[in-house]
Amino acid sequence: MADLECPTVMNKLITFLSSLLQRVAESNDLNPRFHPQKISAFHGLTRPTISIQSYLERIFKYANCSPSCYVVAYVYLDRFTQQQPALSVNSFNVHRLLITGVMVAAKFMDDLYYNNAYYAKVGGISTTEMNFLEVDFLFGLGFQLNVNPTTFHTYSSYLQREMLLLQPPLDHHHLITSPSSSSSSSSSSSSSYKSSISSKLLYEDDHQQQEVAAV
Repeated sequence: MADLECPTVMNKLITFLSSLLQRVAESNDLNPRFHPQKISAFHGLTRPTISIQSYLERIFKYANCSPSCYVVAYVYLDRFTQQQPALSVNSFNVHRLLITGVMVAAKFMDDLYYNNAYYAKVGGISTTEMNFLEVDFLFGLGFQLNVNPTTFHTYSSYLQREMLLLQPPLDHHHLITSPSSSSSSSSSSSSSYKSSISSKLLYEDDHQQQEVAAV
């Protein structure tokens, strides 16, 4: 895949993933499966007011995890939906699945990462709920967290191809149609940057704070 460290590439990736998840969620909202959909810990009582793209952009802005984490999080979400066929991605659970997927990916991929309390604040949920979602997500994955180079390349190539086409595919059952089922080191300057980002999080504009709090 094109260099993930490039801001332009990452912006396109965030936009594409948001668009894909938006399409899948809206389709599943309108076309529920024949059997009753599973209500899980990720299911909110109401649809969050913040859009999927704004939410993912917020995660990208404050999580400061390595770019590869977003590809790995995408792999995890696809595995999760395959392992949990009764749990379809929809507008009521996609935000919680996103924040949990990115957090778990960061913990697996990066040497340095924020704790659950920080991710809970970024995601607009309580630390207790974040802890519970992490456990539920891990069990939902069957603790299959390893992403080998071949799998990473397959998903990265798929994302690059679809980004070029600018037309996300739609599959109600899985988030990706083709695949089946390097950690980035951080320096002291990275730690300083994370401290700066953490401070900025406290001053997020009130409008988005209210939207995120509604997740």
